[in-house]
Amino acid sequence: MTRYKTAALAALTCSLMSASALAEGGFRSDSLWDVQDADRWILRMRAIAVSPDESSSTSIGGHVTADTGYAPELDITYFFTPNIAAELIAATTNHNMGARNTALGNVDLGDVWVLPPTLTLQYHFNPEGQFRPYIGAGVNYMLFYGEDSGAVSSIDYENGFGTAAQIGMDIGLDENWALNFDVKKLWNNVDVKLNGGAATADVDLDPWVVGVGLAYRF
Repeated sequence: MTRYKTAALAALTCSLMSASALAEGGFRSDSLWDVQDADRWILRMRAIAVSPDESSSTSIGGHVTADTGYAPELDITYFFTPNIAAELIAATTNHNMGARNTALGNVDLGDVWVLPPTLTLQYHFNPEGQFRPYIGAGVNYMLFYGEDSGAVSSIDYENGFGTAAQIGMDIGLDENWALNFDVKKLWNNVDVKLNGGAATADVDLDPWVVGVGLAYRF
């Protein structure tokens, strides 16, 4: 499944690059969100799906599973130049957790809330056009809270830093508003302890974060 998602991301990259080339050559309007100053901001509100692409090893065999979570997401972007910007996002999602095919069979690990603030540095290919694709890369910090341990007596997730990659597009609607599509890939390794360390797991969650929403420039 991972290679299919990677291929899909590559295809989306090619599509966005093509759209950028078309926009540069075939459409350019200073009335549509023209970036004239470095001190410009974008505020976005997206609906996102966070889909873990997990792999793991556990001390009791089997593997850890995490389902997809959905949530609203707020982010703010600051432009240093017309092409270079930084984006900070904040959202929190709830995920049902489990362990499959272990020495104890399938184990319900309850659910947990995840808050992964993510900071990316972006390059915007066509900031003066109607179609404005961008790519980005950066870091995230995965914070776990509100654990429900399910069938085990206790469960502990280790918070930690990870990396992020991003691709997206703003489509101008008028001078200030735009429609936004955004895909992020996060890489995070998480150590998990069950029942005070009686069982442990080393989990790569590596979620895909897919979002759509509105952007407002000010």
